[in-house]
Amino acid sequence: MNSPLTVIRNATVILPDRLLPAAGLVMRDGRILEIGKDRTRVPRGAVVVEARGGYLAPGFVDLHVHGGGGADFMDGTVGAVRTACRAHARHGTTTIFPTTTTGSPAEIHAMIEACRTVRDEADPANGARIGGVHLYGPFFAADKVGCHAVAGRRDPTAAEFGKYFATGLVRIATCAAELPGAAAFYRAAQRRGCFITCGHSNASWTEMERAFRAGMRHVDHFWCAMSSVASVRARLGTPMQGSMEQFVLANRAMSTEVIADGEHLAPELLEFAWRMIGPERLLLVTDSSRALDLPPGRYKFGHHTTGTDFEHDGKVGRVPGGALASSAMGLDHMVRMMKSRTSAPLCEVIRMASLTPAERTGIAKDVGSLAPGKRADVLLLSSALRVKQVWLDGVVVRP
Repeated sequence: MNSPLTVIRNATVILPDRLLPAAGLVMRDGRILEIGKDRTRVPRGAVVVEARGGYLAPGFVDLHVHGGGGADFMDGTVGAVRTACRAHARHGTTTIFPTTTTGSPAEIHAMIEACRTVRDEADPANGARIGGVHLYGPFFAADKVGCHAVAGRRDPTAAEFGKYFATGLVRIATCAAELPGAAAFYRAAQRRGCFITCGHSNASWTEMERAFRAGMRHVDHFWCAMSSVASVRARLGTPMQGSMEQFVLANRAMSTEVIADGEHLAPELLEFAWRMIGPERLLLVTDSSRALDLPPGRYKFGHHTTGTDFEHDGKVGRVPGGALASSAMGLDHMVRMMKSRTSAPLCEVIRMASLTPAERTGIAKDVGSLAPGKRADVLLLSSALRVKQVWLDGVVVRP
């Protein structure tokens, strides 16, 4: 038996390249049926939602996220995964790629299997749909570990990463390009169809070129835990060489991401990234920790016993000494900040949080924009871009 039509009226629909005012959306059985001008007549039995002039946006897609609501995905339990996915759904994320930190192989495998269980339940009540796991830690450069546990960092070996890829759940794969074994990691990830990234790295242009030939196409959180001309000079001497920043800016096949929480990057850097890289190559991510939606206090980044301590001040996490420790905000916050602190048009800001990450991870045929035939992952946003309602596969998950 088909579910009743849901008709959303009196909205401004946000498309990837423009806004459609005085419009509506119709969905049924988890799919979008049509988008266009408001219906004057509604079929009998339809569920009618009055948007009252609010925005309709596609559900957000977050490909770099560690936790939320008090849980870190690296806790490695089904309960922790559900908690974090539900927390991010409240902030408009409908597709999520749980992201590993540094940690032991046993901890990473436990995280992957917990994510598999929640993914296979396919229940909107569990919050954001799991699109796959982002294998992020542990293959970081020793001098770019950041807030991750140093003891859990190591160089990649086929014996280890092969087992992660063999689970079939890893869809995004990160490794610092300069590490011994990095090229083998990238080639193995490419064979598995992963979106391949370089992160927590002090790589030179030459090392990035080598990684690119092996399949790497993305750099994690631009300007954070990444190489610069100065850091490459400190590592490799003179003549000065290009870094990850220059490689991304010069290569249109590369994409990157920003944490637009207002704490990691100043407005001029967000503006620069949007102008120089553009909405088809620039993504918004949360890089959120378990502190999302929690009060200020001390928390663990990563596994609840072996992770690192950080202080959450209500805006962002910081490790002892003051260095940043991931964000504590959802993608709705990133969208609001990107809109208010740059000159990017709203349709492009939303694209960076939805269609662009969907395209990069190969799921854009199903999610990432509002179009007939796609999953009914729909957000109702206020004029101030606050999340008022979330539909996941056409089911309300946040009234």
